[in-house]
Amino acid sequence: MNLITEITERLQTFEPSALELIDESAMHAGHAGNTGGGHFKLKITSSHFCGKSQIMRHRLIYQTLADLIPSQIHALSIEALAPDDI
Repeated sequence: MNLITEITERLQTFEPSALELIDESAMHAGHAGNTGGGHFKLKITSSHFCGKSQIMRHRLIYQTLADLIPSQIHALSIEALAPDDI
């Protein structure tokens, strides 16, 4: 299973109404401090985020992906939305 599929499947726990995951690793090739993990941009919309701050939304996502960081995920840009944020 490739990493995009792994991340996407794990994020299904939030039952997203929208999920966009972009691998931006090629733009960061040779980046200082990167020991081989990829760079990703995530935009996710989920009712699980209703009533939660951005910090809490990010924490939930990081907890879901914790064992992949930093070995497989070096950087993750997150835009986590609740349906009422749109």
